[in-house]
Amino acid sequence: MDNVFDKFKERKAKAESLYKSQKNIFNSYLKKEVVFNSDGFHHLQFSSRRERSKEEQILKFNLLPSAIEIIKKSKTLQEYRKDITTVGGKGRDGLFHTRNVEYWGFVAILGDPGRMIKVKTILRRIGDGNVTFWSVMPFSKLKNGQKLHSFGIEDE
Repeated sequence: MDNVFDKFKERKAKAESLYKSQKNIFNSYLKKEVVFNSDGFHHLQFSSRRERSKEEQILKFNLLPSAIEIIKKSKTLQEYRKDITTVGGKGRDGLFHTRNVEYWGFVAILGDPGRMIKVKTILRRIGDGNVTFWSVMPFSKLKNGQKLHSFGIEDE
């Protein structure tokens, strides 16, 4: 049991160091700098005000270098969404404040032949603010493994 916790602490420390070393990364598609702020790192650990499982956090920490690579190299957008969403906690009036929030999703296939994985990176902007890193995840569930072919694709 200690081993899992030690592995988690080690991966978190490495990811946090890498994350903090990234100030801004230029994204060719958006033609803007993507900011790595504390909200993005927090979202790697928490979702809907709950802590993610340690396994899920480790997965996201391990995918962080891929997210940075995707942000730097992506020139094509795969997903876009714009919502009106509550941001922050309740105000003095007891009401939640809402803002326009935009999300961009970039997908890439990364890795060595035979060990490729499809990874999605999400960027977010609240109102007219900065575009910020929001999340990274495998593009599909990993339980049964992603089926990515480097040959024989014409037969599928």
